[in-house]
Amino acid sequence: MSRPALRVRKSGALVVAALIAFVGTAPFAGARWPLAPVLLIPLAVLVWAVRAGTDVGPGGLRVRALFGSTEIPWSRVDQLAPDDRGRVSALLTDGKVIRLTGVTTANLPAVIAAGGQELDRSVAVDDPVDERLPGGEPT
Repeated sequence: MSRPALRVRKSGALVVAALIAFVGTAPFAGARWPLAPVLLIPLAVLVWAVRAGTDVGPGGLRVRALFGSTEIPWSRVDQLAPDDRGRVSALLTDGKVIRLTGVTTANLPAVIAAGGQELDRSVAVDDPVDERLPGGEPT
């Protein structure tokens, strides 16, 4: 995937919380050397908060996690479906469901526009989710 048109990430508050946790665990970890690995926990959360998210471009989506990423071309996306908690998942043509990290119902129109796709206004965002989504109610 080339340079994304839109990068959707988790809240910046998560980065701040990880930094505060790192600073808070430093005296604890510095008290004894066997406790030093405790610093790795807030450091891992910090790296995850910065890296994890969804990159959107005209070619498709890239869902990034702490380790690795998954690229999904728009041709494989059947629909983008929100759940009852406001999170969005991509329902693929092969029946798989991939949660789009950081994408919510609030920024879904921006994601669709950045991908050069058209928003189907006949389906309301508050409609029940597809039965293929975990926790979704059958329609």
